[in-house]
Amino acid sequence: MTATATNPLTTDPDPRQVARVPLSRLCRVELRKSWDTRAGLWLLIGIGVITAAIVVIFLLVADARDTTLDNFLGATTLPQNILLPVLGVLLVTSEWSQRTGLVTFTLEPNRSRIAVAKVVATLVLAFAAVLLALAVSALATALAAVFFDAGGIWNLSGGDFGDIVVAQLIAVLQGVAFGMLIMNSAAAIVALFALPLAWTILVNLVTALHDLRDWLDLQTTNIALFEHTMDAEAWAKLGVSVAVWVLLPLVLGTIRLLRREVKSA
Repeated sequence: MTATATNPLTTDPDPRQVARVPLSRLCRVELRKSWDTRAGLWLLIGIGVITAAIVVIFLLVADARDTTLDNFLGATTLPQNILLPVLGVLLVTSEWSQRTGLVTFTLEPNRSRIAVAKVVATLVLAFAAVLLALAVSALATALAAVFFDAGGIWNLSGGDFGDIVVAQLIAVLQGVAFGMLIMNSAAAIVALFALPLAWTILVNLVTALHDLRDWLDLQTTNIALFEHTMDAEAWAKLGVSVAVWVLLPLVLGTIRLLRREVKSA
């Protein structure tokens, strides 16, 4: 009796023995996607250039007493607060807008890990943008201390910096949430700006909705962050508005990401 030889090279691999792609590698891939397209690359360049330009303009036109580190950094928050959510939208809609979904979800079939990697990548980019703003603001503060008698005041506390970081992370997460929910770059960007703006106008015009404004309008609850006046009530109001405008669409978008059929064309 002869035994049948089995060629180990022709046997099917045990799926349990195939190593999963590390989450850190998925995050690096998603980070690289942020500048792999011309739109993403130019948006990143625009964020950097506009951040630096705002600080330079503020240095040139502001009163010497206003050239403080806190004011320099605060001047960068508005443009970044507008552009960072767009970056989040572009990063999470790339699989659907650029038709790369088949490649992405073939290399990593677990879509929940892809969603986590996208969120982590956008948070890293947002934090890097804030660090860039801090570095440029610190340089401007040092220059103000040299050229202006009453300028160059280093008055930024850790809590104030934390407020700015939280505000920008919320902004970019909102972009991620709308991008996942709508899965189309143009439509998501329009909805991202139009819906919150329409709600803000509505709750400010209708007197009966003023109480809701203080809890459900993210533009209103964000004010305390930028003014560094957060207390327990302000954090509670911010948490409720973030739950409605960020967490809810993020959860719904994640569910849609997990269930949507991927097509090649």
